[in-house]
Order: sequence, then C-alpha cells, then structure tokens
Amino acid sequence: MSDRSPRGGDAAVVARSLTKRYGDLVAVDGIDFEIPAGRCYGFLGPNGAGKTTTVRMIHAGAPITSGRIEVFGLDVAKSPRAVKALIGVAPQEDNLDPDFTPLQNLVVHARYFGLPRAVARPRAEELLAFLQLTEKSHEDVRALSGGMKRRLILARSLMNTPRLLILDEPTVGLDPQARHQIWDRLRALRASGVTILLTTHYMEEAAQICDEILVLDGGRVLVQGCPAELVRQRIGERVVEVWGDVERVTAFAAERDLPHEAAPGRVLLHSNGGDDLLGAIRATFPDAQVTSRPATLEDVFLKLTGRDLRE
Repeated sequence: MSDRSPRGGDAAVVARSLTKRYGDLVAVDGIDFEIPAGRCYGFLGPNGAGKTTTVRMIHAGAPITSGRIEVFGLDVAKSPRAVKALIGVAPQEDNLDPDFTPLQNLVVHARYFGLPRAVARPRAEELLAFLQLTEKSHEDVRALSGGMKRRLILARSLMNTPRLLILDEPTVGLDPQARHQIWDRLRALRASGVTILLTTHYMEEAAQICDEILVLDGGRVLVQGCPAELVRQRIGERVVEVWGDVERVTAFAAERDLPHEAAPGRVLLHSNGGDDLLGAIRATFPDAQVTSRPATLEDVFLKLTGRDLRE
C-alpha cells in the first residue's frame, strides 16, 4: 500500500489493526474502522475506553505502536505534517490565549499553518460570523460565556480550512441553547463537505448529528453503524421499565423469552410491540410502577458497556 493510495473508496480515515500500548497497558487493541468522507462519525465509550488515544493517533498527536492509519490516503506514521495540515482539532479543554481577543486568537493560530495575515484576518472574520461571534471579536476572551468559548475554539479549528474536523466533547458543560447552536454549525459544515469526527458522552448528541458511530470499550470495538439502526437491532422500538420485584419480573421475562436487562431496582424489557407487553405486565404486576418509552442510543450504550461507574 503506497503512502498516498486511496483506501476504502472515498474514506477520510482508514484504520487497520490499530494498536497503542503504554508499557503493559493496551489502550487500543488492534481495532479496524473506516470513516467515510463528508460524514459525521462519533466515537463513544466509557472513560478509559480508548477514544481519546485513538483520536490522538489519527491526528499524529501520539505515535502508533502497531497497525496503520491513513487520512485521505496519507499514512499518518510516514507523513504526519501533511496529515496535520488536513485536520482541524477542537480539544475539550479551554486553551484559548487569554491575552488575545477572539479575532487575535484566530489570526495568531493561522501562523501555524503558514497563512499570511492578508488571508488570515478575512478568514477569521468569516469564521467569527459563521459562529455568531462577530460582536465579540475585540472583547476580552475571559469575559466570554462557556458557549461562546466553545464556538471560538471551533472557529479556531477551522482556520486552516480542514478536510477533517476532530472534536473532543464539543458541547460538554453547555446549556441546551448553546449545544443546539453548535449542532447547527456542525450540520452546516458536514453539508459543505467537511468530514467530522467527534467524541462525546452525550448520547442524544451522537444520535442527533452522527451518521455513524463506533462504540469502544477496553480498547476494542464493540459495535459500529448508524445510530438508529443500532437501536433497532440491539434494543427494538420501545423499552418497558418495571420497578419493583426484580427477581419476579426477570423470571416473567425469561419465561416468555423477552429480551431484558436487570438494573438497580428495576427491569428493562425490550420490545417491538409495546402495547401487548405493557398490558401483560400491568396485569401480572398490578402494584408495580411501569413506564414505556421509545428506545434510545443510550439504551444501546448501557447494554454494551454496562451500568457500573467508570473512574
């Protein structure tokens, strides 16, 4: 495979047997995936699953132990500088320069990509307008709200006109209005042809904006595919939650061969026909608290990765 040969059709990223070790710790364990160009692709997983390590290897921020990654046909290990020129990265942490205004943050960042000031300033002004920050162009960065800072970090990641945009928890800690503003901008970027890779702990976020997702745990791929299709395949249309006698409800589900999952104080039954099941449960357990709701991506995530707290 030559350094610039395209793989996986028009894939933006192709990983084969990708592995990362830190001494005896295997952080990423021989995973394979492809990210189609022009799509939004999500990495999901509990803390310590290997998401951040995988992303860092993609943008040449961490060396690969073994395996291979290509970004638009470029081998990351052989051409890290060329790969970095194609990628914009928006980290989770706020690493804006507090001594510069929003406009200055963007113009200074452009120097890392060799953009002359005559090009950088109009580009920065265009991005500030795109992220609805024009009125804040000359303000003190420290006075910006959390949502404004996240949008400014996103604007900065776009200064080099990247083909691949990598976002680490892009809306963490934001209120619903700010979160939806960023989602709208990401949809617009995807529509313009930018490939987006994001990590998130918000299942609603992944379901809203990701065309495909990959769930990691223990450095391995558990499942990948379209969010809605994964919900249908792994859970069904609805989840019926029965609070009460877990042992009896579990036996009820097992006798009827109903897919189910026990959780603290309740049993979750997965169904494609909710009404009949709901009636049978209420007749059998008249004193139980019973709720029926649409199945979600969060149900898939918890079923695959468990409900124990990860540190």
